[in-house]
Amino acid sequence: MTEIKLIIFDLDGTLVDSLDDLTDATNHMLALAGRPALTREGVRQLVGQGARRLVERALINGTEDEVEQGINAFLTYNGAHLADRSHPYPGVRETLDALQGRGLPLALISNKNVALCRGLLKVLGLDGYFAAVLGADSLPFRKPSPEPLFKLLRDFSTSPTTAIMVGDSVNDVAAGRGAGVVTVGCTYGYGDLAELRDADYRIDELPQLLKLPFFN
Repeated sequence: MTEIKLIIFDLDGTLVDSLDDLTDATNHMLALAGRPALTREGVRQLVGQGARRLVERALINGTEDEVEQGINAFLTYNGAHLADRSHPYPGVRETLDALQGRGLPLALISNKNVALCRGLLKVLGLDGYFAAVLGADSLPFRKPSPEPLFKLLRDFSTSPTTAIMVGDSVNDVAAGRGAGVVTVGCTYGYGDLAELRDADYRIDELPQLLKLPFFN
C-alpha cells in the first residue's frame, strides 16, 4: 500500500456540522429580502458551492442587486455567528490528533471564503491542526475544480498517489478524482449518498478513516 504523505479535508459537512448556523444566516438574508424562510433540510440542499451560489439559489429569480445585497447580508451575519450552533462531528478531534501524531501534514480546502474558514476553525479550536487552508476566494478556481488540490500537491511536494481528499459532497470527490488523489466520502455530511458513489472509500464517521488500508 502506498505511503500517504498528505491528507486534505473539506470543512463544512466533513469536520464541522455548521448547518444550523448556515440556516440561520440564510434565513436572516431571506428575511431582509422579504422572502420566506427555508428549513434546515432546504438549506442543506443549497450548500457546497460557496456563498454566492447558495444565495443565488435561495433567492429564486432574484435580481442582480438582490443577489449582491443577499451575499453581503449572508456573509456579514455568518461572520458574526460562525459557531453559535456549529460543532465538530463526533471523533473529529481524536482523529486529527491521531493523524497529527503520525507526523502526517493536514490541509483543508473549502468552498467557504477563507477568512470564514479560519474564523470557524479558530472558534472551535481546530486551527492548530492544519498546515494550509484554502477557501473559495484563495484561488481563481474552487472545487469541483482540481486546481486547489494541485496547488497543495505542489506546495507540499507530494504526488497525487500519496495524497487523500476527504469530503462529504460530489465537489470533493470530483476535485479529488480530477487531481488523481485517493478520495474518501463522508456519508454523515450534507451530500446525498449518490454524490459519493465515485469515491474510492466511504466512511460513516470520521474515526473510520484510521481503519482504511493505507493507515494499517
